[in-house]
Amino acid sequence: MRVVVVGQGYVGLPLAIRAAEVGHEVIGYDVDARRVKSLAAGESFVEDVSSARIREAMDRGAYRPSESARDCGGFDVAVVTVPTPLHEGVPDLRYIEESARTLARYLRPGATVVLESTTYPGTTQELFAPILEDGSGLTAGADFHLGYSPERIDPGNAVWGFKETPKVVSGVDTESLKAVRAFYDELVDTTVPVSSPKEAELAKLLENTFRHVNIALINEMAMFAHHLGIDVWQAIDAASSKPFGFMRFTPGPGVGGHCLPIDPSYLSWRVQRELGQSFRFVELANDINSHMPEYVTRRVMDAFNARRRSVNGSRVLLLGLAYKKNTGDARESPALRISQLLLDMGAQVRAADPHVVESLPMDARLVRVEPTQEELAAADVVVLLTDHDAFDYELVTEHAPFVLDCRRRLSGPTIEVL
Repeated sequence: MRVVVVGQGYVGLPLAIRAAEVGHEVIGYDVDARRVKSLAAGESFVEDVSSARIREAMDRGAYRPSESARDCGGFDVAVVTVPTPLHEGVPDLRYIEESARTLARYLRPGATVVLESTTYPGTTQELFAPILEDGSGLTAGADFHLGYSPERIDPGNAVWGFKETPKVVSGVDTESLKAVRAFYDELVDTTVPVSSPKEAELAKLLENTFRHVNIALINEMAMFAHHLGIDVWQAIDAASSKPFGFMRFTPGPGVGGHCLPIDPSYLSWRVQRELGQSFRFVELANDINSHMPEYVTRRVMDAFNARRRSVNGSRVLLLGLAYKKNTGDARESPALRISQLLLDMGAQVRAADPHVVESLPMDARLVRVEPTQEELAAADVVVLLTDHDAFDYELVTEHAPFVLDCRRRLSGPTIEVL
């Protein structure tokens, strides 16, 4: 089949390459000209998709990245994997709307369209479908298949990749569900059908809200434990020995990526708009997790105060800019907020991250460096924000004069754990 994947980011690229590998003719459509140029040169920016896989798919003529909407024509299946950010607390669905308008121009009877972008329950049927229908003159269900299948990409996960992770699938009617499921059955080991797109949309928000709330719980507990003089990490280890009724979560400098800082707010917004009620768990979790960068900064300041030093003028080395270990994904990363706070306090901030290669919206005062022996020794404090395996932790322990470890990766007399 001719498959169009709209959006070639952390979600769309793995999907596009997998579809090419199982035998489809795939167009990877993206409006970012620089990204398309890089992909056309066989260069991947996603750890889960090697450059070799992209080049192999292109050499077979199975995959072609494009920034031209005309290349979307003639599709049998189209999948939309575009971003859905928040703007002042309100869902920004412009990319979904633009994708629907583009696909509507090329939509043919019998084709299948799937939305994967995370959004609030009702988006597929109340927003996405009408745009497709108005632009094509066709009716969802009667003339073309339409469904929703939430992405479950976990960058850097060596065990649960795209193929191995069960895929929730849905359709606006029985035939749509059959078509959507048939497509994904070729790509993944297991599909999980639900009765309508709304259940599939809610399932995605439930997954991320569950994580968001539990991370907030352990972050707040870590702050209280520190002030009470209790080792929260030992408590977590002890609780994790229980074989039932407990799931391990660990504290950190904040949450990042597209999912946790954003997705639960979609559900909170929908509940407030439709029911006039507050989703208190989500709002509390947002408040706790969004303020973890400020807490980390205070811990740095407290450490300087204890040494009769000032943050102003001191040299700070941040290890890790990505929000998650062993990935280059820095979307909504708490490291960016922490660096900004320290810079505004007058610190000389330097940062090392071997995985983050794409340009970031960073303050010009932030200097990118390599975590060499000289850099470590010259820093007044090293803050471990992302525990990439690529970092030489023995070198850090040996040469850094003081470390605030936000991931409990290090130990020693000069190490303070979050």
